[in-house]
Amino acid sequence: MPRLSLYKPERGNDFEFLDRQILEMFTVGGTDLFVHKYLGPKNPDTADATADQPQYDAVSHTNIQDLLFLENRDRKYDKDVYTMRGVYSVQDVDFDLSQFGLFLQNDTLMLTIHIRSSVKTLGRKIMPGDVIELPHLRDEYAQNDMAVALKRFYVVEDVNRASEGFTQTWYPHLYRLKLKQILDSQEYKDILDLPAEEDAPGGSTLRNLLSTYEKEMQINNAVVKQAEADAAKSGYDTSHLFTLQVDDEGKTELVTVDSATLDASDGINVDKVMVPPDKNGYQGYLLGDGLPPNGETFGHGISFPVEPSTHDYFLRTDFLPNRLFKYDGNRWVKLEDGVRMTLTNTDNKSTLKGGFVNNTNADTIGGETVQERQSLSKALKAKPDN
Repeated sequence: MPRLSLYKPERGNDFEFLDRQILEMFTVGGTDLFVHKYLGPKNPDTADATADQPQYDAVSHTNIQDLLFLENRDRKYDKDVYTMRGVYSVQDVDFDLSQFGLFLQNDTLMLTIHIRSSVKTLGRKIMPGDVIELPHLRDEYAQNDMAVALKRFYVVEDVNRASEGFTQTWYPHLYRLKLKQILDSQEYKDILDLPAEEDAPGGSTLRNLLSTYEKEMQINNAVVKQAEADAAKSGYDTSHLFTLQVDDEGKTELVTVDSATLDASDGINVDKVMVPPDKNGYQGYLLGDGLPPNGETFGHGISFPVEPSTHDYFLRTDFLPNRLFKYDGNRWVKLEDGVRMTLTNTDNKSTLKGGFVNNTNADTIGGETVQERQSLSKALKAKPDN
């Protein structure tokens, strides 16, 4: 009499019977899953695929596009959508406030599917990169002016055999999938470019419905606008402060007084002639704004005036950054540079902040073209001795 054993080396009738009963459970109690099959990284040597043969525009789904970062950024997905059944536990999405910041606690779905039916449907085992749409999570009442329901897409991050899928025969019947909601990124371009409504191919796309890019840009622009209003320029604003002229010892210089204006009967009425200061009376980081102290008038241009007067101010706009000079009676003396600029990118061309870091200028040294950001020692080594 043969030995009794639930496990058998071959998958016999017991396995087939249990597998059919488990599949029936998913058919009766599971929910539909719309699977966008991942075909592989985009093949750069072929043109865009046709609707009849989308697989020719992708290399094998087991290939890795970027071996350095281990990423598949240019993904191709099958234009056909596959339907299968799955089961998962619906949970409330709560925020975790136990740490610094705000984190979603239950934003990961653990989904269970039937192994043999899923392989038969897709033609292969489900794998990380496949995107699953849950049609029962469509939101028909979203707070927007769109007439279509918002869909929910999740990408498969991990695939394992579920422990509850092992029966008495010791063979597995279920896959347990780890799902994460997709974002508007390069990987899912093929899916997000699909029409929002199947009946209106030329209308709005899924990206217009699901992407938060436009809203995030509006928020970012509003934050930048408010920041520019609160702190229009870098450094510190001293234009509203008054500066006194000091001597070489740092003491305040006396002002000249016209004695004819003295009137002792009504107190002392002095007509003070203030000497314009030689420099700003305040020190600190990024104080120069290219404006004369105490609100003095000044001229500006790319060359000095021919007949200046003593204590005249002139702003040279051909300097980078603009430079303010003061005429002392004999020559033009540098007073300060206009280094206070807005913190956005609009003024990068007016300062050295953009050109110094991203210097693309080139020069010729020893007959060799050298980038200014390149070390000059390389060019000097190549220069022949005279």
